[in-house]
Amino acid sequence: MVFRLGIFAVLIAALGAVVVFGFTIMKQGHKAPVVVAPQTEQVLVAAMPLSGGALIQPNNIGSTTMPVASVPVDAMKDTPQNRSSLTGAMVKAPLAQGAMLTNNSVILPGDHGFLAAVLKPGMRAVTVAVDNVTDADGLIWPGDRVDVLLTQNIAGAPDAKKIAAEVVLSDVRVIATGSELIKNSGSNTSNGSTATPVSTVTLEVTQEQAARCLVAVNLGKLSLIVHSARNSKSANKTPPLPVWAGQVSPALSAAQPTEQPVTTVKVISAGNSGEFKF
Repeated sequence: MVFRLGIFAVLIAALGAVVVFGFTIMKQGHKAPVVVAPQTEQVLVAAMPLSGGALIQPNNIGSTTMPVASVPVDAMKDTPQNRSSLTGAMVKAPLAQGAMLTNNSVILPGDHGFLAAVLKPGMRAVTVAVDNVTDADGLIWPGDRVDVLLTQNIAGAPDAKKIAAEVVLSDVRVIATGSELIKNSGSNTSNGSTATPVSTVTLEVTQEQAARCLVAVNLGKLSLIVHSARNSKSANKTPPLPVWAGQVSPALSAAQPTEQPVTTVKVISAGNSGEFKF
């Protein structure tokens, strides 16, 4: 009797093992298939609508994610180097917001024919040295409109008129900055590039403005004043009158009076009187 019960227990255990094994096999067979996500790439796009001939600034550059298989061959990947190279590039044809930036859609600074393509008909390009401090710490970019300010020392003039500042060019377009016709973005920007001190700018000017600018270079220090993008005036606007040191500092004007004071002394002697002025 005991022997039969033992055999029965062994059979029950074996049956249980078979059932468990069967459920395991069934569970594995019904597992959802593993889906492999497609590889993607970050590519550069226009962050806003850009007109043909526009010079790209850092805030004009955006990015989007695309499957690697769908990325065109001439697309520009989102890297600090590509963002830097696009700054100052000229857009060949109008681009809608979100349109992909490709090597064929822009002319990069330094490319053959870049200046000829950027300049408007009848205009010239003149490169001049400017004061680094007034370069706005990396905030002046190709495409900005600026005034060119000349500050000079007048030899032999009285203190009140020894230093003068005047606008020699008004509302001209910056088409490049730096010796390589490109400027990296400001210090430690979000795209990882760093600022390089820039001491030259290339401006789009008329022939007469180019002559004025080259004369100004030999008179003193040039600085840039940025125009508002919403209120650009004509480049032929008559420059304002010079500003003299005495107009800025009343102390200098007071130190150099235009008329010498007159002192009058009355002298009385032996009943006679008289006045002496000196």
